[in-house]
Amino acid sequence: MSFIESNRPESPVESGAGVEVALQPARSTVISGEGLHTLSPSRASDFKQCPQLFKFRSIDRLEEPTSVYQARGTTAHLALERLFDLPARDRTPQRLYDLFRQAWTALRTTDEYVDLFESLDDERAWGVESLSVLANYYSLENPADIDPFERELDMLEEMDDMTIRGILDRIDERPDGQLVITDYKTGKAPPQRYALSAFFALKIYALLVRNRVGRTPVELRLLYLGNATMYTIPIDDTALNGMQRQLRALWAAINRAIERSHFPTRTSVLCNWCSFQDVCPAFEGTALTEVPIKARPEPASVAD
Repeated sequence: MSFIESNRPESPVESGAGVEVALQPARSTVISGEGLHTLSPSRASDFKQCPQLFKFRSIDRLEEPTSVYQARGTTAHLALERLFDLPARDRTPQRLYDLFRQAWTALRTTDEYVDLFESLDDERAWGVESLSVLANYYSLENPADIDPFERELDMLEEMDDMTIRGILDRIDERPDGQLVITDYKTGKAPPQRYALSAFFALKIYALLVRNRVGRTPVELRLLYLGNATMYTIPIDDTALNGMQRQLRALWAAINRAIERSHFPTRTSVLCNWCSFQDVCPAFEGTALTEVPIKARPEPASVAD
């Protein structure tokens, strides 16, 4: 079977694939002249990584080139979410591949992705590689053994004077009633020494879960499909209380930065994959090597 459906659908919703795609998601971080109103775990990670990156994305709202890796991540998340709509016995690799094909059939004609590939051959090669990434999922867990508590949970929670919003990939409930949070990454896992920082956003999600259901998750899991690696850490109330204090301090720091219009740069290895180098103060007067976004190697996922 070929990767790509034979005909492009007239509409991403009425495609015959039985897949609907939300083309205009709600803003996860909202800022007005009065300061920060809503913050997402991802944008909180941006500020922690580099305040200037936060400004580019959340205040200036600069456009970023759509990449093949972004397309793979979006499509894979849709497929993995819908895999758990099936009976446990039907959650096979082939069904997951079909769900990926269906999701991409719906996405590929949207404005965001319609011009992503230069040729059909490039798109097919990307598709074949994407299916090999999805195949790695089955070496990390058996979906037939999992009955998710929640999937793609849209969370909007008030904590003190903060409003935090984000979409959580999956929550599982163990037989003993304990909750486990799982996040999918289609990139490659970072080296072990960088792994802990990758859990920053997930700790915020664990805080949101505790705030909503009154139960503290006991474990956070990052599943990196790019190289079939799973990282896990235990979590408890002590850690989440510390995360809440850190989040409150981060919220205050963002508001100070907005008030003073001061967003310093913080250079790191992650700058190699930043799409704002041409406008970033840290790179003023620096000769940049032109590397097309589509041709860049896929980075290890160091931060969410």
